[in-house]
Amino acid sequence: MPSLNVSFTDEELEAVRAAAAAEGKSLKQYLHDLGVREMHRKRFVAGAAEWADKLRDQFDEAFPGEVPPSKRRDGAAAA
Repeated sequence: MPSLNVSFTDEELEAVRAAAAAEGKSLKQYLHDLGVREMHRKRFVAGAAEWADKLRDQFDEAFPGEVPPSKRRDGAAAA
């Protein structure tokens, strides 16, 4: 199975060890899970953004008074 070496400062390693201990995991398992969790998070965010883009027209039709912050003029609040 592939593996890698990761370098940390003494302070960083101490903090990572403490975080692993707080979750009741070995350092190896904690770092593995952290990478996998980040990969899943990115996949989820990409899927959510895609879903929102598909429904944007429906939302705009249903709530015509709601103007996205990026399209407001002079920081005006939505209706």
